[in-house]
Amino acid sequence: MKFLLLWLEAPLQSWGYNSRFDIRQTFDFPTKSGIYGILLASSGDSGPQCELLERMKDAFFLAVSFLPQDSDSQKPEEFQLRDYHMVGSGYDKDDKWESFHIPRKQGGGIASLPGSSYGGTKQTYRYYLQNKKFAVILGFEDDLAEKFAASLKAPVFDLYLGRKCCVPTWPIFQNVFDSKEEAWTAMEKLAEEKKLKPDKMLIEVDPANAGSLHEDVRFLSDVPLEFGLTKRYTDRCVQIVKCE
Repeated sequence: MKFLLLWLEAPLQSWGYNSRFDIRQTFDFPTKSGIYGILLASSGDSGPQCELLERMKDAFFLAVSFLPQDSDSQKPEEFQLRDYHMVGSGYDKDDKWESFHIPRKQGGGIASLPGSSYGGTKQTYRYYLQNKKFAVILGFEDDLAEKFAASLKAPVFDLYLGRKCCVPTWPIFQNVFDSKEEAWTAMEKLAEEKKLKPDKMLIEVDPANAGSLHEDVRFLSDVPLEFGLTKRYTDRCVQIVKCE
């Protein structure tokens, strides 16, 4: 087994985990589905990829958030941005191409005002993390680790931190290591160079022990089993703990 170290830094990040069309939330940490999306985009593995995702399902996953060394702990809402959108505004419902951009009603029809050639609009709210920095350590079998290490250096598709507007401002791939301890040491060195300190960690825990844990425990449905047109996910149990 080998371990990849990823660094995620951008003005905006958004890691969906429990979103609907009109309210698209972000989790406080990178999600497994979001990170795996980055990996498969880099390698060009499009479509369902059920067999590949089955191999990756139980991989080691550790995420760490950072704060500036000279800052006090900040509240989560201080990092969140809520963006207001109007979707479908100004598109001509009688134009074959423009009509595709208009939100549909439950029955498939287009909502519009009587006598108007323009389709109706949909209000949406989209949440982002602002100016956050994360490190993610992933553990894979040697062939998978080498595959993604190579593809992250020369990705097939563009890489984003959750959504297409979330463009990374630092190289995502840092290196591949023989142990998670070596990856952690490299992470600490990079954080020190950036004058950052570890703040919190997202770790995976056994669901059977969740009831005995008193800190922040969550069940996330973010482990992808199938990408493509029909997406499927399964759950994992995670805990957010303060770094010492």
